Amino acid sequence: MKLEQKYQALLDEASKQNIANIESIRLCFQTLSLASLIDHDCAIQLAPHGLTEARFVVLFLLDSSPQGLAPKDIAQRAGITRATVTGLLDGLERDGLIARIADQGDRRALQIRLTAKGKQTATIVFEQHSRWIAQIFGNLSTQEREQFSALLGKVTQNLIHQQT
Repeated sequence: MKLEQKYQALLDEASKQNIANIESIRLCFQTLSLASLIDHDCAIQLAPHGLTEARFVVLFLLDSSPQGLAPKDIAQRAGITRATVTGLLDGLERDGLIARIADQGDRRALQIRLTAKGKQTATIVFEQHSRWIAQIFGNLSTQEREQFSALLGKVTQNLIHQQT
């Protein structure tokens, strides 16, 4: 696997200095390079629809909640701040993908819902996104995907244990 240039430079330097655990360092840099490549390709997939990953997440959450969601609920579910949600909603509303609707029970509260254009965009993008993700892992067997998932889980647990 080709590493990002910055990781290759660090790995080359670590090798010159005979740093221990060079293979673990290589695995870490491979994982970071893969994540960066996926992020970059994801941005390319979403850009023609005027979406970023964050806007995509909001559309996905709203599509699965036809009754609408309050901005605070979107923030909580997406793991982002209320201020970030406000900015995302402003852009989505400007593009005609969402509508802010006053809550009937509390006129100070808002419910955010997809517009018809938002639902159509969501349907198209989710279908394309699902196919794209399937292609990323398409050459892995079911057993390989399960093994990959298990290995990622083990590495994640190592990180969690180091943080405590």
